[in-house]
Amino acid sequence: MVETGGHGLLTFRRQDLIVVSPGVPLTTPELVQVKDLGLPIIGELELAARFLKGNVLAITGSNGKTTTTTLAGEILQAAGKQTLVGGNIGVPVVALAEESTDETWAVLEVSSFQLETTESFHPQVAVILNITPDHLDRHGTFENYALQKERIFAAQTSADALVLNAGNPRAVEAELRTKATVYWFSIESNREQSFDRGAWVEDGQIFFRDQPGGTVENILPLSVIPLKGEHNVENVLAAVVATRLAGASAEAIRKAVSEFKAVEHRLEFVATIQGVEYYNDSKATNVDASAKAIAAFPSGIHLILGGKDKKSDYTTLIPLLKERVKCVYTIGAAAEKIEQHLNGSVPLVHAETLSNAVREAASVALKGEVVLLAPACSSYDQFNNYEHRGQVFKDVVIELRGLGSWQNG
Repeated sequence: MVETGGHGLLTFRRQDLIVVSPGVPLTTPELVQVKDLGLPIIGELELAARFLKGNVLAITGSNGKTTTTTLAGEILQAAGKQTLVGGNIGVPVVALAEESTDETWAVLEVSSFQLETTESFHPQVAVILNITPDHLDRHGTFENYALQKERIFAAQTSADALVLNAGNPRAVEAELRTKATVYWFSIESNREQSFDRGAWVEDGQIFFRDQPGGTVENILPLSVIPLKGEHNVENVLAAVVATRLAGASAEAIRKAVSEFKAVEHRLEFVATIQGVEYYNDSKATNVDASAKAIAAFPSGIHLILGGKDKKSDYTTLIPLLKERVKCVYTIGAAAEKIEQHLNGSVPLVHAETLSNAVREAASVALKGEVVLLAPACSSYDQFNNYEHRGQVFKDVVIELRGLGSWQNG
């Protein structure tokens, strides 16, 4: 049966099980009513978990999920593992269930929206990359959002592994609430940051140890990582730990990392036009992601911010903006709020649309500078999704490239 234009309570009461899309909040009045009636409500991830065979490597975090999930999948494939990749990254987990066998590794990107309706979802290896404020318009408070992220390890036991970022305070707190064996990763480049279990950076190399007193393995030099930004070193560290625990060799990890290409719409280089570089980070849909993108460039940034606000605090960007950003171009529904938060800290241009912002930036950017789309907002005011927004950015840049001298850097 297909019912459109809304659902009546009677429709829900006739069901044995209700499976909701991740985009539907559990606070929707109809769902609140049926929950009070005791009807079970789960999401697509939980439904898939009941049929998925083999092992699961699940990755969550406020930022870096797609890059790390894609990289982990490529590492396991390079290691000769039967690998399936899906989840919030694009392929629904239920679509992987039929392909799964007792030998497969399902590498899954999972979001807070997906995790809040899980019950039996049980990854053998779970990763929390970081937890920073995001989706407060959905979850209400940062703490509630963080607790949804922690559901990734709710069904884990001491036989399972939980990989945590030692440099993210809220992720560190998860150690207090898990039954799983914890492994750490850290970007800090000193011997004091080595771990009994996990991966760390020392003398320009990534090292790994799987148990206290165990052998320290030199996995790879930082120089082979092809991605910009310290945040991507963190993503690689997380992938190293997770895939090493899944049985990938150091050789397979090195090969996959060195050959890895940036994920589309994630600090993606588009073109160089008259000496100005254009980068598309449309997937930077929260303030912390935008900060990481800004930090990937030393100075001379023309930054495009805006979209649909998620109850974010943009003032936290001010120190980075003063240090590295030449001008901010605001777009979308959040433009006025962003301008209020950043007023007086950096030159502001109210561009309204993405096309206007790119053209305004291109008209004043000098050789050696960067035009960066890292909007710190969701895309649902002017675009269908972040992919649509990123594609529009690239289309405008490509059009500009055709109007003047350029070189593909």
